Amino acid sequence: MKKLQADEVYKKCDHNIFDFETTEELQPLAGTIGQDRAIASLEFALNLPAKGFNIYALGEQGTGKMRAIRTLLSEKVKKEPVPPDWCYLYNFKNPDAPVAVSLPAGRAIEFQKDMENLVNTLKVEIPKAFESKEYDKQRNKILEDFQQKQREWFSTVEEEAKAKGFAIRKALAGLIIVPVKRDGEPLTEEEFQALDPDTRKRIDELGKMLQDKLDDVVRAVKEAEKLVKDMLIRLERQIALDVIEQPIEEIKKKYSFNGKIIEYLDAVKEDILNNIQDFKIQEETVPPMPPFMKIQREVSFSKYSVNILVDNSATEGAPVVYEPNPTYLNLFGRIEYKIQYGMAITDFTMIKPGSLHKANGGYLVIDAMALIKNLFSYDALKRALRSKEIRIEDVWEQYRLITTTTLRPEPIPLNVKVILTGTPFLYYILYNYDDEYRELFKVKADFDIRMPRTEENIKKYAQFVSLCQKEEGLLPFHKSAVAKIVEYGSRLAEHQEKLSTQFSSIADLIRESHFWAKKDGKNQVYEEHVNKALEQRVYRSASIEEKLRELILEDVLIVETSGRKVGQINGLAVIDLGDYSFGKPSRITARVYLGKAGIVNIERETKMSGKIHEKAVMILSSYLWSKYAIKKPISLSASLTFEQLYEMIEGDSATCAELYALLSSIAEIPLKQNIAVTGSMDQKGEVQPVGGINEKIEGFFELCKIRGLDGTHGVIIPRRNMKHLMLKEEIQKAIKDGAFHIYAIDYAEEGLEILTDMPAGELGQDGTYPEGTINYFVMKKLDEMSELFKKKEKEEEKKNEK
Repeated sequence: MKKLQADEVYKKCDHNIFDFETTEELQPLAGTIGQDRAIASLEFALNLPAKGFNIYALGEQGTGKMRAIRTLLSEKVKKEPVPPDWCYLYNFKNPDAPVAVSLPAGRAIEFQKDMENLVNTLKVEIPKAFESKEYDKQRNKILEDFQQKQREWFSTVEEEAKAKGFAIRKALAGLIIVPVKRDGEPLTEEEFQALDPDTRKRIDELGKMLQDKLDDVVRAVKEAEKLVKDMLIRLERQIALDVIEQPIEEIKKKYSFNGKIIEYLDAVKEDILNNIQDFKIQEETVPPMPPFMKIQREVSFSKYSVNILVDNSATEGAPVVYEPNPTYLNLFGRIEYKIQYGMAITDFTMIKPGSLHKANGGYLVIDAMALIKNLFSYDALKRALRSKEIRIEDVWEQYRLITTTTLRPEPIPLNVKVILTGTPFLYYILYNYDDEYRELFKVKADFDIRMPRTEENIKKYAQFVSLCQKEEGLLPFHKSAVAKIVEYGSRLAEHQEKLSTQFSSIADLIRESHFWAKKDGKNQVYEEHVNKALEQRVYRSASIEEKLRELILEDVLIVETSGRKVGQINGLAVIDLGDYSFGKPSRITARVYLGKAGIVNIERETKMSGKIHEKAVMILSSYLWSKYAIKKPISLSASLTFEQLYEMIEGDSATCAELYALLSSIAEIPLKQNIAVTGSMDQKGEVQPVGGINEKIEGFFELCKIRGLDGTHGVIIPRRNMKHLMLKEEIQKAIKDGAFHIYAIDYAEEGLEILTDMPAGELGQDGTYPEGTINYFVMKKLDEMSELFKKKEKEEEKKNEK
């Protein structure tokens, strides 16, 4: 057993190791502290272009994952090439499948402006060309030639008909040949029937012959009209071609390096020639009365526009995108719609990019938990990384009863390094239950929560304080305050030789200390302000702890801190509320009676015990039988419980306390109630370290302090927990003054001696323990109980025989 001194329960940081007075003199921290393994993993993955070497950066909240990633990427991307721009163009062959085109960085905007200028130019120049005299002259000549031929054809038939007593008249069915009288009037039906049969026959034959000639002329005229129409169309195409040829050729020459653009421009030229009327259209007069307004055909030139999806004109190096809300649409882009005449319509100009498009050719950083929570996002991301392409799809289409027409944009090749950030728990869930994850995220960057407390790291802590101070405009920190923050880092790490890397908590302490210094009217932050910040942090969160302590002081929850009791001891537990943890003393009792039931864990029987606690009780049983039942069997029935426990219990840190209560009950030796116990134990009785050691000690100390420290109070802890002690200053002073004691033990029996002021006793060669020792009384009591149990069994046998 070792009785600890005040300097052993807390490791101070000597502020004289700092070569500055305040952090104002310090250079702010650049980079990350204490994460060499994680940084090496990140550098390895970021510099390896092979498929599947994406990264999962795992670590607890506040360990500096994002800062490290930002720092590394900010330096790395400067040396990498800027990726190309991406845009979508109208597909004249298949309008539902827009064409994806890549251009060197900054050239997409140029191309967009070139197409806008082309359309604007053609809107002016094409109507102007069709208003020219040359066009009117050629058009009129074609029409006049046609009209001349038309007149000649009809004149020939008309003259022949007139010579033979016929004339051409219009009817509902078209032009017809009718016989006429000498005065030129058509022959009526009555007059025709009055003629002799030979004359009627001759007129019919002549009329039929002339009608056939007239029909031939009509057909010839219609054919000629088609030819004229074609000639006019060819004339219009030629006039338009003269206008558009040169500007389109100039654009083609400018982008001759891109075959897709050349093909697109050819299609644009052909489409313009086929839709010249769109450029010639004139505004129609609108009637004054709205009910009679004529709906005009809307002319849209959007098909000649360029939809820029990714513009890297202002990008320096490779892009880095941090996606805070990785929904499917935010990652992969979307196709937007607008309502027109009650219908939802869309086109290729309404395709919007996602984070993957913006990060293409660079790096995409996503929070893993947010990715998993969002429907479709995780599976779609894996699919994109496998196929190395980004598809913009309507993910809800497969769930609709009726399919709808939508766009199918051409997929874009994907070249991106994805970095997921998250907790270790989520990492191992994904790694063990998702085969695809293992293939796609092959690099683990493990951010530790602790680092060695070396002089180098202590000075880096000071630089971190300087960084926070200067970034946020805080008061300068005196070196004494920095030393106190370093000590808090060890407390947070729960280790005298370690420092916490949870810098979000350290940064919060820095801000809070600044607040109290400012309130105190100081121009620097001193040690007392850091202490004040820590005290106030506890005060803001400790209401539940204080209420539980009040219940103990009022004897509602019974915890005795004086005197001695048989089969009763104070164990120490930790209650973790998430934002605050504190120690709570608990009364553990044991009772022994005749029987062979062994040790009964009441919590287990009531299903209020966790698996680790159940294991601890079984280890305790094993230790008991191996120590006292080597030479002969023992008969024992005992019960163990945490009194006034109304919630689940888990963990093995009460094993030593349960053993002491049990042995006290067996031997009927009282235990000191002014000393609390924590410690796990193995089957050989060796004491093992436990967690939350500082909170446990401080919880019992506070209770004893309120009731009055008399120099007998203390705590028994495992010796292996000594390096984890970072107790508050008040306890250090109490230890120094002899008002409170901490005993560190290696074996369970050492604690028993402290609690009883009796030697434990070692087993002799004859299998017995020396008289006056604890083990002697335990063995004696067990033998008595065994004899009594045997006697009782024999009496029952005789009774049964009778």
